[in-house]
Amino acid sequence: MDGPHKIKSIVWIGSSLRDLKLFPPEVRDVVGYALYQAQLGGKASSAKPLAGFGASVIEIVDDFQTDTYRAVYTVKFSTAVYVLHAFKKKSKKGIATPKPDIDLIRKRLKIAEEDYKMRKTGER
Repeated sequence: MDGPHKIKSIVWIGSSLRDLKLFPPEVRDVVGYALYQAQLGGKASSAKPLAGFGASVIEIVDDFQTDTYRAVYTVKFSTAVYVLHAFKKKSKKGIATPKPDIDLIRKRLKIAEEDYKMRKTGER
């Protein structure tokens, strides 16, 4: 029974859920809604592909007061949305994601790929 609105599960990698819980409630609402849209196969207006990763790694950006918050997830897998990172952007220079955050996202994407493979082979 595979309906048209099969909702994908969410998998939190590393400290992403704990970090998201530290965001202001207004920002958590924006991120939560965007993740829900991703679970349904859509994309929220606050979400855009993260530069350097191709179309399957998405960044949610939300400004609140004087801070910018970001959450990064991947829709690379058919049955799950993997949340890779959630952070408050510290740099006031430019819009580029800082290198340490990019490195962490790359590392967590590899973890997500391994986890997805394991779940897929473990299910059958």
